[in-house]
Amino acid sequence: MRQLAPRVLGALVRRYGHFDTAEDAVQEALLAAAKQWPVDGLPDNPRGWLVTVASRRLTDLLRAEQARLRREQQVAQWMVVPQEPVADSDDTLILLFLCCHPSLSASSQIALTLRAVGGLTTSEIARAFLTTEATMTRRITRAKQTVKASGARFSLPPDHADRLGAVLKVVYLIFNEGYASTSGAQLHRVELASEAIRLARMLHELLPDDPEVVGLLALMLLTDARRPARTSASGELIPMDEQDRGLWIRPAIDEGIALITAALPRGPLGPYQLQAAIAAVHDEAPTAAETDWPQIAALYGVLLQLTDNPMTALNHVVAVAMSQGPEAGLKLLATIDEDPRLTVDHRLYAVRGHLLEMSGNPGAARAAYERAAELATSVPQQRYLNKKLAGL
Repeated sequence: MRQLAPRVLGALVRRYGHFDTAEDAVQEALLAAAKQWPVDGLPDNPRGWLVTVASRRLTDLLRAEQARLRREQQVAQWMVVPQEPVADSDDTLILLFLCCHPSLSASSQIALTLRAVGGLTTSEIARAFLTTEATMTRRITRAKQTVKASGARFSLPPDHADRLGAVLKVVYLIFNEGYASTSGAQLHRVELASEAIRLARMLHELLPDDPEVVGLLALMLLTDARRPARTSASGELIPMDEQDRGLWIRPAIDEGIALITAALPRGPLGPYQLQAAIAAVHDEAPTAAETDWPQIAALYGVLLQLTDNPMTALNHVVAVAMSQGPEAGLKLLATIDEDPRLTVDHRLYAVRGHLLEMSGNPGAARAAYERAAELATSVPQQRYLNKKLAGL
């Protein structure tokens, strides 16, 4: 149902418009399916079943709305013809670009797409934006209303350039939530990571010559390839230097390396290409000890010139520490450890604890790990940090 939801929503918006009401109708259709399918069995055409049920519910909602507005005569145009065949096209990509409408702010574009296409809950999106669920609910509601008021047609825009940056960022955030969940008992949400990769493939088919589209797809493939080795049988987090690299998904690595190798010479160089190149260096190393940390540190240095991202700066600290020693890493960490975007994130304190542990200062490392464990919202991350504490 997670895979079908954006396709069903796209079908309804294409046919009827009314983005916000259509989403409500789709949610009710999904609820009906969750109750009925386990009893009656999966329909022969699950998507068609959902479109039909959602269409009927949408008609009911629109009827009620029109009744309230004293415009009953317009209801007929939204009536569903039960015999009408459901098109087999996938409108997810059109829905993705619609959510990234230029009349919306960048944050609203991302929030709306994560909700309508990525299937994230409002609370998950709120955590990604470091805000409250109530604030995010209002933001998403306003975004739907803005798209509706713009009169945007449900079709792929002829010029993608004005929305592509937001679209890529949205797909990247969906993948991140799937690869390293911000909360809950599981480290991975495979369905989200897989959906992000699917969307990236669709974008690549649409824009095969855009180097950043290629870079994003390569980055996600190279990163997701490590997923089978990131957790133990009991669900405990395993850091990269301790992972069994024989479990990494080699076809995904080969595809990702081929993509980024072809994209880099095309230019212009962008953040997703650089991140993919860093991921490729990690994946190409036969063992953790053979990782080319100086090259990774250099790539992060270039990436920092293109983006003011605190996580990039933090990863640069790690790369410098691994290539030049923990003292060099701690010195560099001191230049960013008061960044307000980092002080609320457990990863700052986890990195500090790791570098202090490497430098032979277990007392200070313990204090850093304790703070990291307090801030971590993912259960596997909390367990890993507490395990580090126990080791000290």
